[in-house]
Amino acid sequence: MISKLKNRKMNPMLLNVLLISFGVHALGLFILGSITVYKYIIPDEAQFEEPPLVVEEQPPPEVKIEIKQQAAPQDQAMKSLRMKQVGNITVSAVDVELPSMQDSFTVSAGIGGFGGGSLLGGTRGTLGIGMSDVSIFGLKTRAERILFVIDVNRQMVTDKKGGLNSFKVIKDEITDMVGNLSAGTLFNVMLQDRIYTMLFKPQLVPAGSEVHQQLAQWMGPINADANNPGLEGVSGASRRALTAMPADDPIQKILPLWHGGNETAYITQLALEQKIDAVFFITGYHRGFEAVRRDMDERERSEWERKITSSSYMKQLAEHQLEVPQMIQLVATELAKINADRAKKGMPPRVLGQRWGVYSNAQELELEWKTRHPGHTPQPYIEEREVVKYFRNLEDLLFTDQGKKEASVSVVLFLAGDEVYRDEWEKSLKRYVSFFGGKQRVIRGADEIQNARSAKKTTN
Repeated sequence: MISKLKNRKMNPMLLNVLLISFGVHALGLFILGSITVYKYIIPDEAQFEEPPLVVEEQPPPEVKIEIKQQAAPQDQAMKSLRMKQVGNITVSAVDVELPSMQDSFTVSAGIGGFGGGSLLGGTRGTLGIGMSDVSIFGLKTRAERILFVIDVNRQMVTDKKGGLNSFKVIKDEITDMVGNLSAGTLFNVMLQDRIYTMLFKPQLVPAGSEVHQQLAQWMGPINADANNPGLEGVSGASRRALTAMPADDPIQKILPLWHGGNETAYITQLALEQKIDAVFFITGYHRGFEAVRRDMDERERSEWERKITSSSYMKQLAEHQLEVPQMIQLVATELAKINADRAKKGMPPRVLGQRWGVYSNAQELELEWKTRHPGHTPQPYIEEREVVKYFRNLEDLLFTDQGKKEASVSVVLFLAGDEVYRDEWEKSLKRYVSFFGGKQRVIRGADEIQNARSAKKTTN
C-alpha cells in the first residue's frame, strides 16, 4: 500500500529573504537604465562658437617696371651671316619633264599625309598635289599617276564598230581627258596591238598644254588609214619583256604566247609595271582572267605528232592548203567590191578583223571553205584560278611589299552592235575589275560610243 505524500509548508523566513533580494535587484536595474538613457539617448544641447574676427589688410603699393625692347635673335643672327663660295656642284643628268611656268598649276584638295614618296609620286606617302578626277566613257576614278591603254588592233575599226570614225572618238576622248588633267598629274598612253605596244613617252610625264598638243599629234595618224590599221608596220612598236617576276617564273614566261587569255594577262602585267595608280583599258577584246595557254608537255607533244603524221590528216591538210591562195583571192575580190560600193556612198573603206588571218576574214565575209583545216595545234591551258593567284603575288611584289596602294584597273570594252558576248565572259570581266578595284563598261557600236563620252566635261 502506497501512502500519500503530505503537503509541506514553505519556511516563512526563506520567503522574506527572497522578496528582499528581488526588490534590491529591481531597484538597481532601474537606476542603471536611467543613467544609460540620460547619457546615450538624450542629445546634448547644441553649442555654437563665435567666428574669429577678420582683420582687413591693405594691398601692397603699386610697383612700376620698365621693360626695354631688345633686338630679335634672328636679326642678330642675320648680321653674322656671310656668303661663301664653296665651288661647283656636279649633279647627274636626270630625264624629268616638268610643266612650264606658263601652264596652270593646281594644288589638289587631297593634300595631306606627308611621307617618304616623291612630290609627284603615288597616292600613298605624297602631298597629293597632282590628284585629278578622271572620267573615260563614264568610268571615273581619282589618281595622280595614270596610264591609258588603247587597243589599236584592226578589230577596233571593223565596219560593225563604226570603222575609222568610231576610233577617232576614242582618240578624242583620251586627248580631251589629258587636256583636263591637273598640271601635277603624271600620265602616259600605251598603244596595244595584241602583244605589240608603243608608249607615248618612255616614262610618266606631267600633264600640261604643251604635252597635250604633243599627244594629239602623236595619236593623230593612228588608225586614220584603212590600209594601215593598228601598229602594223609602225616603227617603234615592240614586244616588250615582262620583268616584275623572276625570269624563270612559269606563268610569266608563257604570257607572250599568241592567245587571247595570254594577251590580256600580258598587257595587264605590262601596265602594272609602269608604276601607276590607275589604268584605263579601251579594248575590243577582254574576258577578264582567262585560262592562259601553255606549251605542250612531252606526252601531249607525242600524241600530237602521231596525229599530224597520220595519212588521213596529211591528205586533208594538203587539200586545204591548195585552197588557201584561192580563199585569199576570194576575200580580196569580195572586199574590193564592198569598198567600191562604199566609196560611191562617201563611206570609208571596210576593215576586216584578221585576228586569225584568212580564216577570220573568210568567216567575217561569210565565205565557205571547200575543204576545212583538219585541226590546228592543241592549246593546253593553265586554269584561271592559277592565273588569279599569279596576279595576287604580282600585286604584292609591285605594291604591297613596297608600301604602296594597289593600282585600280578599269576596262571599256568596245564591241560591235551584234557581237556575241557571252554571260560567262562578262562575269569573268566583272571579277577581273573587282579584283583590281576598278570598273567596267561594255559599249556597242558607233552610236553608243559617241554618246558615252565624258572626258570633255571633266574639270580639275
